[in-house]
Amino acid sequence: MSDAYVICSHLSFSWPDDTPVFEDLSFTVGGGRTGLVAPNGAGKSTLLKLIAGEYRPRGGTVTVDGTLGYLPQSLPLAGGLTVAEVMGVADVIRAIDAIESGDTAEEHFATIGDDWDIEERTRVELDRLGLGDVSLDRPLRTLNGGRIVSLGLAAQLLRRPDVLLLDEPTNNLDIDARRALYAVLDEWRGSLLLVSHDRELLDRVDRVAELDQGALRFHGGNYTRYEEAVRAAQETAERNVRSAEQELKREKRELQQARERAARRAGNAARTLDSAGLPKIFAGTLKRRAQESAGRSNETHTARVGEAKARLDEAGRALRDDQRIVVELPGTRVPAGRTLFAGEGMRIRYDERDVFAGDGAALTIRGPERIALTGPNGAGKSTLLRLLHGDLEPGDGGRVRRADGRVAYLSQRLDLLDADRTVAENLARFAPATPEAERMNLLARFLFRGARAHLPVRVLSGGERLRATLACVLCAEPAPHLLLLDEPTNNLDLVSVGQLESALAAYEGAFVVVSHDERFLERIGVGRRLHLSEGRLTETGASPA
Repeated sequence: MSDAYVICSHLSFSWPDDTPVFEDLSFTVGGGRTGLVAPNGAGKSTLLKLIAGEYRPRGGTVTVDGTLGYLPQSLPLAGGLTVAEVMGVADVIRAIDAIESGDTAEEHFATIGDDWDIEERTRVELDRLGLGDVSLDRPLRTLNGGRIVSLGLAAQLLRRPDVLLLDEPTNNLDIDARRALYAVLDEWRGSLLLVSHDRELLDRVDRVAELDQGALRFHGGNYTRYEEAVRAAQETAERNVRSAEQELKREKRELQQARERAARRAGNAARTLDSAGLPKIFAGTLKRRAQESAGRSNETHTARVGEAKARLDEAGRALRDDQRIVVELPGTRVPAGRTLFAGEGMRIRYDERDVFAGDGAALTIRGPERIALTGPNGAGKSTLLRLLHGDLEPGDGGRVRRADGRVAYLSQRLDLLDADRTVAENLARFAPATPEAERMNLLARFLFRGARAHLPVRVLSGGERLRATLACVLCAEPAPHLLLLDEPTNNLDLVSVGQLESALAAYEGAFVVVSHDERFLERIGVGRRLHLSEGRLTETGASPA
C-alpha cells in the first residue's frame, strides 16, 4: 500500500458572499481507500476541489504528496474532442505515427519520451473500464454520459496517480460499467478519496470519513461498519437522553418537594413561636435561621436541576436528527392481481431507431408488484416508462390498456412540481380536498416542518425536491396505484436515499423503478425484474442482474 497522502492544515474556505464552508479544518488522508460521506450541501465536492487546487482556501494549507488525479462530477469536455485527446495521448500517438512514416524530426522523439507503448497502455485502461470497443479517434459526442465518466476515469488512471480523488464516479453508470469500476478500485494501491452515495462502492473502502458541521471524523472499516457504528452510537445517545430526562424530572420533583417541606416547616415554626410566647428578638433569630436553612436547601436542589439540564443538553448534542420519513399511505393500496397495465406488440421509434425489436414488446403489470427495470444506458428504459405513463403511444398495431389513470411518473428531472410555488401550495394543488391542517401534518411527516413547508420549490436541494415530489404524488387525490421512477437515487445523498426507501416502504401500490443501484433495489423489496437490452424486454426473475 502506498504511503501517498493528503494533508489539510487549518483549512478555511468561504463563498464570495462570505458564507463559510470550512473553518480551521485539519485532517490527513493516508494510503488505501477512503469514502467521504455527508449530506448534500455539506461541502464534500468543495473539499475535493480544494485538494485538487481548483479552489483556493481563504486560510490554511493543502499538501498532496505524489501525483494527483481528479475526476469531478461534471466533466468539462467538449463534444468535438476525440477519445485520444481526452486520454491525453493524441500528440504522442501522432508523433509515433510520424516516425513510423519516416519523419524523424527531433521534436517527435521529445514528444514521445519514454511513452512508446502509450497506445497499448491506453487500450488496457479502456478495456479495464468496459470501453474496449471504443476507438481512439471516436468523437466524444457519440458517447453517452456513463461512458464519458468511464473514459474520464481511464484518463486519470493512465497518468498513474499516487492520489486519486473521485466525485460521485458511479453516477450515470449502468450495472456493467459499475462492476468494471468496482474491479478497478478493488485493485487500487494508492491513496483514494471518493465521494459517493453508492453503498456497494462504499462497502469497498477501508475507512469512512464523515463530514459533519465543518469537522471530519474517521471510522475504520467500510460503509456497513460505519452504519452499524452510527446506529450503536445513536442507540446509546437515545438511552442517555432518556436517562437524563428522567434525572431532570427527578431533580425537579425533589426541588418542589424540598420547597413544600420548607414552607410547611416555616408555617409550623411560626405557629409554635406564637404559642410559645418567646421574646421577639429570639423568635426573629429562630425564624431567620429557618429561612437560611430553607434557602440553602433550595440552592442545592436548584443547582442539581441545573446540572441535570446540562447533562440532558450534552446527551442531546450526541443525538442525531431523526431524518426518517414515517407515513402511512392506505390510499395507494391496490388489490393483488388487479391489472394496472397490459401491452402487446408495443413498438415505438425514438431518436430514429426502433426501441423494441422483432414483434415488439409485451408487458403486464398487476398490483402491488415491485418491479426493477434494468439495462444498459441508451437501451430505452426511460422511453418505456413514458409509454407506461401514456406520454407516448405504441404504433404499428400495438395495443395497451391502462387502469383508471392513477399513474404517477417521476422523471430524472423531478419537474412535476411548480417551481415558483411553495411546497405547501404544490400539495394543495395535488390534494385540494384535504384540510389544510392535515396537509401540513403530511408535509411534516415528509420532513417539511414549520417554515420549510413554505419555501419555493426552486430553492430546494435535490433531496428536498424529491421529498416534496413524493409528498405531492403519494398524497394526491386520488393516490396513484402505479408509480414510475426513473433513476430516483441519482445525485441524492445517502440520507435522502434512505428517506426515499422509507417512503416506498409505506407505498402500497405497484411501482416500476429504473435504477443501477443494486443495494437500493434490495432495500425497497423488488420482487420482479425486467431487463431491456438490444430491443428485447425479458424477465430476469428477482435475483440481482
